[in-house]
Amino acid sequence: MAADHISQAVIKRLPRYMRFLTELKEEGVERISSRELSDRMQVTASQIRQDLNHFGGFGQQGYGYNVSKLIEEIGRILGLDRPHNLIVVGAGNLGRALAGYGNFTSRGLYIRALFDIAPEKAETEIRGLKVYAMDRLPAYLKENPVDVAVLTIPKENAQAVAGQLYGLGVRAFWNFAHVDLALPEDARVENVYLSESLMQLTYYMNH
Repeated sequence: MAADHISQAVIKRLPRYMRFLTELKEEGVERISSRELSDRMQVTASQIRQDLNHFGGFGQQGYGYNVSKLIEEIGRILGLDRPHNLIVVGAGNLGRALAGYGNFTSRGLYIRALFDIAPEKAETEIRGLKVYAMDRLPAYLKENPVDVAVLTIPKENAQAVAGQLYGLGVRAFWNFAHVDLALPEDARVENVYLSESLMQLTYYMNH
């Protein structure tokens, strides 16, 4: 089925399936039924079957799902069967933390370099990754394939930087800046608004 016909809700659940299935594999579980997976994930068995049927189903009547095979199939759907190169723009606290997060590489996501506007950060290293000055960005992108730009910069700079990156060929953005980016339709932007997530939590705490 074409990606345009898959709802955002289904796409957002796929990484969660991957997380639970990976935990099952680490526990030595070789196969699991939709009912058993439902009990773990607190998602109905019918919802699990419906979600996976968008992509072919992958289960067998009376057998359930082969855990390793399902991890492989969902990884393929998510594009994790091939490596993706990332750069981080903004080598502050958040950028440094993301650069040090080891779980990306297990999913085929590789942070290759960081960029920052501060002169004192240029040519330094964070966990073995080079930090470049922003004026090195065009040359770097000309010489190195980059699939995703991670933006951990102030919101007042984010639009200009995203526009520059788009002009240099980057089409996917993981945006931690607290601003909605205005980019052409072929750009993919995943916004992460940390304060909004926290405010949703405080709402539930008070109601």
